[in-house]
Amino acid sequence: MRHPVRLGAALAGTLTLALAATGCGAKGTEAAAGTPAAETTVTSCGRQLSFAAPPKRAVTLDQTSTEILLELGLQDRMAGTANIKTKIPARYAAAYAKVPVIAPKIATGEQLRAATPDFVVAGSADLLTKDRAGTREELAALKVPAFVSAVGCPRRERAGASPFELLFSDYENLGKVFGAAPRAGRLAADQRAAVAKARKTAAETACGGGRPTVVYLYSVFNGMPYVAGGTGLPSEMSRIVGAKNAFDDVKEDWPEVSWEEVAKRNPDYIVIGDLSERGRPGDSAAEKRAALTEHPVVSKLAAVRDGRILEVPGIELDPSVRSVHALGLLAEGLKGAGHGR
Repeated sequence: MRHPVRLGAALAGTLTLALAATGCGAKGTEAAAGTPAAETTVTSCGRQLSFAAPPKRAVTLDQTSTEILLELGLQDRMAGTANIKTKIPARYAAAYAKVPVIAPKIATGEQLRAATPDFVVAGSADLLTKDRAGTREELAALKVPAFVSAVGCPRRERAGASPFELLFSDYENLGKVFGAAPRAGRLAADQRAAVAKARKTAAETACGGGRPTVVYLYSVFNGMPYVAGGTGLPSEMSRIVGAKNAFDDVKEDWPEVSWEEVAKRNPDYIVIGDLSERGRPGDSAAEKRAALTEHPVVSKLAAVRDGRILEVPGIELDPSVRSVHALGLLAEGLKGAGHGR
């Protein structure tokens, strides 16, 4: 059996390029000094949000939003964070230490209000409900505008826009809100370049053999696999690198499926999302690898037998400032495994 494709030390120099493209990460406070010349208005998930001045007490309701603001150097404008699922990257550690954690998991309305925010940022609309942080209407009544990521909004504002472009539009809109447009623009431009690099890497590797199929194994819970469906970011990643998500036809982000269905799809590659830091049963790459090799049917798949298994940080398979890193790992991993379309 060939050794599984490990995206580790041997490729370290190459694979850090996508991360490096995201900028210096929370170094300095260039963004904090910015002030819009006049009232700023942005559109977020069907609502217009207006600001007479940049927010001073922003609260982020999830890790994705937290890391975007830290990447933009806005830690001094943050009054709280919540719902951190995995360890904050080392490059954000010093900045993150300055921000209060108002809730280790999903914030309630009481916890949010206790932080006295003047702006709320959420990676998905389902964090802003009556039984969670409160609805956008409730917050608007308190004169607290709530921004919802364009990627996590149920209603897409830009028809045909890719998940990456929607994510980059978040950077640009948040940059406008905070008077940090230059830094946000550079971040978006750098990550667009990282996407272009991944696409170029795939094109250079292509040799006319058709698109390989990929199963993205996100979690194993109670023995059952959760994989990337057709509405999540991995489908877009697959398209960029010239592959196809084997579960593109399932209209969910992370559906539960059966091992037999995984075997039926017979993917050319399996991508394991390592969620070791989250700490739930079945989260680690080692547990997922064991599940693949010990299953009586899945273990017979060529992808498992031949070690066509790639590992990426699981959190990077959901849209975030870190997702271009996982995209780079995927492009380089397929290249390193001798992939040809």
